Amino acid sequence: MKFIFSPWRMEYMLKEKPDTVCVFCDALCHPDSPENLVVARSSRVFLILNRYPYTSGHCMVVPNDHCASLVDIDIDTCTDMMKIVNRSIQVIQEVYKPQGYNVGINMGEAAGAGILDHVHMHIVPRWSGDTNFMSSLAVTRVLPETLDETYARIKRAWEKKFPA
Repeated sequence: MKFIFSPWRMEYMLKEKPDTVCVFCDALCHPDSPENLVVARSSRVFLILNRYPYTSGHCMVVPNDHCASLVDIDIDTCTDMMKIVNRSIQVIQEVYKPQGYNVGINMGEAAGAGILDHVHMHIVPRWSGDTNFMSSLAVTRVLPETLDETYARIKRAWEKKFPA
């Protein structure tokens, strides 16, 4: 087995993180739009597109409350998160017809959490052969559509399937 070490990853991990407003809390304060990428809301959680997606349709379910860990949120919020995850999969399936999904939570820096202080759940649609050399060698992701296009497709399908 051959290992390729990429120095850009170490730079990212060691880089000092700026003291800024939480991106999820900021998105929560604005109306749903392609700018903030919020697709849908419930009373406890919201669905947002990932600004740096692995694949088209990569979404996240985020609790309204700013908590770093799943154990810090109440059971009703946990239940609501799973309800929105389930609905998201239904919508993504209709729009993109993926062959599988990665669904999960990265809690803590060692687990790969990009946003440490606000727990969130990823829904990543997957297709056989959807990974390629571009991510590992060129540090580049190739997506077949823009985030605006993804937002419009997911938002339209969500509103049709789950009208308010």
